[in-house]
Amino acid sequence: MKTYLPILLFFLTLISCGDNGKADAYGNFEATSVMVSAKGSGELLTFDLKEGQQIEASTTVGLIDTIQLHLEKIKLKAQLSALDLKLQEAAPEVAVLIEDKSNLIRERNRTQRLFEQKAATQQQLDDYNGRVDLINQRIKTTQRNVSIANRGILSEREPLEAEIALIDKQISDHTVKNPIKGTILTKFAETHELVSNGTPLFKVANLEEIKLKAYTSATLLQNVGLGDEVIVRVDKGEDDYKQFIGSVTWIADEAEFTPKTIETKEERVNLVYGLEVTVTNDGTLKRGMPGEVIFNSSSEE
Repeated sequence: MKTYLPILLFFLTLISCGDNGKADAYGNFEATSVMVSAKGSGELLTFDLKEGQQIEASTTVGLIDTIQLHLEKIKLKAQLSALDLKLQEAAPEVAVLIEDKSNLIRERNRTQRLFEQKAATQQQLDDYNGRVDLINQRIKTTQRNVSIANRGILSEREPLEAEIALIDKQISDHTVKNPIKGTILTKFAETHELVSNGTPLFKVANLEEIKLKAYTSATLLQNVGLGDEVIVRVDKGEDDYKQFIGSVTWIADEAEFTPKTIETKEERVNLVYGLEVTVTNDGTLKRGMPGEVIFNSSSEE
C-alpha cells in the first residue's frame, strides 16, 4: 500500500485547487525573449508593431531607408557594363592578317611552280616562306595581346560583382523581420526615427510556453528528476491557488545562496538548487509573476 501512497497524494493535490500546503520550491516565471536590433542605418520608413501584439516568425515588421544603397548599386552595375565595352576583339585584326597570309601563300605556291620550272630563284621562294612565317607569328602575337588585355579587364569584374552582392545583402538587412513566434514585449523605436546598426528596435518573447525558475533545498531535490511532472501553482485571490501541470526541464549542478526574493531572511542564507519547470501558458501567466512547485513525491510514505 505504501508503494501507491505518493502517487495517490500527487493526484489528490492536483485536484485540490484550494490546497494551501507548503510548496517544495519557489520562484518567478521567465520567458525566452529576443532583443531585435537594426542591421542597417537610416530612416525607419515603416515599423508597424504594437506592444502585446501576437506575431509569427519571419514576419516583416519594418523597413529602413535603402535609397543610398540602391544608388550605389546602380553605380556599380554601370561600371560593370562599361567593362564589357572595354573588352577587345582579336577577330577583325586577325582576319586582315589571315587574308594577307592567304595572298602570300598563293604567291608562294606560284613561285614554287616557277622555281620547279627554273623560272624563279631559291631566294624568291625563301622570301615568300619567310613572309608567311612572319605573318603566322603576327597572328599569334595579336591573339595573345588581346587575350592578356581582356584578362586584365575581366579581373575588375569579380570585385565589382562582390560589391554588388554585398549591397544586396545590406539591402536585405534593411528589412526588419521578427525572428520567433511570440508576443511583442517592448517597442523601442517609432516610424521616421533615424536608426543605426545595432539600435534596439523591439523585444519579443515566446509566452506560449513559460518557465518557472524556482529554488529548492538539497533534501527536497532528491524527490524530483529531469522530465518529471510537477504541480505549479500561482496565487488566485487571497486564500486560493490556480494550478498547472509542469515538466522539470533543468536542474542546477551546483548549489547557490537563495535569491533575495525568496522567502524569509533566514531562508535566504541557505544554499539551494535552481530548477526550471516548463508550463503551457493559458494566457494568465506573466513574466516575473511568483510561483510555487509541488513535487509529486514530496510527501513522506
